[in-house]
Amino acid sequence: MSAKVCSGVKPTSDIPESISLKKKYSEIIGGKPTSFVLESIAGIPSTAQVQRGAVMGADRSKKVISKNNEVFRYKNMLVIDGAMISANPRVNPSLSITAISEWVMSQIRNKEK
Repeated sequence: MSAKVCSGVKPTSDIPESISLKKKYSEIIGGKPTSFVLESIAGIPSTAQVQRGAVMGADRSKKVISKNNEVFRYKNMLVIDGAMISANPRVNPSLSITAISEWVMSQIRNKEK
C-alpha cells in the first residue's frame, strides 16, 4: 500500500514552527538539533511512528480493525495507535493519531457497577 499527494501542496520537511521548537528545546536541554539526512537532501519528510500494522476495513477477510477501531473477532479490543494509520501520510501523524484516539475513547460507554 502506498499514498501520494493527488492535489494541493506537496508536503515538505521544512516546518518553521517545528524548527523553532527544536532549537528552543535543544537550548533548554543543552542538546544539538538534528534531522534525518534524507529530509534535507531529498526533501522527504520522515516519521518515527510505526504505521499500517492494523489496517482498517469493512470485514476481517483482508483487514484487522473496523471503522470504529475494533479488532475483528476480539470483543472489547481496540487499536488506537499508529498501527491504525493505513499509509504513511509523509508528515508526522502524531496529531492525527491523538485526534482519532480521543474520538475512539469518547465512544466507549462507562461500565455500570
